[in-house]
Amino acid sequence: MGNVGLLYVGAVLFLNGMMLLGRVDGRAAAPLNVFVGVLQVVTPTYLIFTAGGDPDTILGASGLYLFGFTYLYVAFNQLLGLDGSGLGWFSLFVAACALVYSGLNFVRFDDPAFGVVWLYWAFLWGLFFVLLGLRREGLTRYTGAVAAVQGIVTGAVPAFLLLTGNWQPNVTALAIVLAVFGAVVFGALYPRLTGSPPGHDAPPRARAAGGAPPA
Repeated sequence: MGNVGLLYVGAVLFLNGMMLLGRVDGRAAAPLNVFVGVLQVVTPTYLIFTAGGDPDTILGASGLYLFGFTYLYVAFNQLLGLDGSGLGWFSLFVAACALVYSGLNFVRFDDPAFGVVWLYWAFLWGLFFVLLGLRREGLTRYTGAVAAVQGIVTGAVPAFLLLTGNWQPNVTALAIVLAVFGAVVFGALYPRLTGSPPGHDAPPRARAAGGAPPA
């Protein structure tokens, strides 16, 4: 079930990235955030109740709530026009948790590739903290681009590999490729997309309603 949810995490990350890039209106993005947010709350709840007390299953499912609550928070911000600062500071908490889950994947679950994926998510949630919590609106387009790329790299692609039985959790080479890809792509995007273009402001819907984060 978690692998299915990961596919739709990729979809909503991509859509929210397009929203922050000004390609999708915030209210138009809200329904998918609700759908995926509910999915990412129901799924871990089911997994925990059927885990039979297995600590690793419960631990793995617990991280899914971070995504579910984030997307529901995004949807409320968009639909009700709420200030984005609450979501921003929540994102700081989530970013810290993502670092812990990353370490657990490296050490406890022997899955270095997903350890890097969690680092991706920690970076994205950290961007949302800076953008929304600290109100650095010059990062709006950059955060949108990072979210859109992560929707494919950390959502859709791993989900299809997991669903088809082709994910190799203990392959260090995959973790290295993911780490290098992220450093190169996100580093290259930063000087191109930070700040507002001449004569333009940050996307108004993202600015007013608080944008939309990860995973």
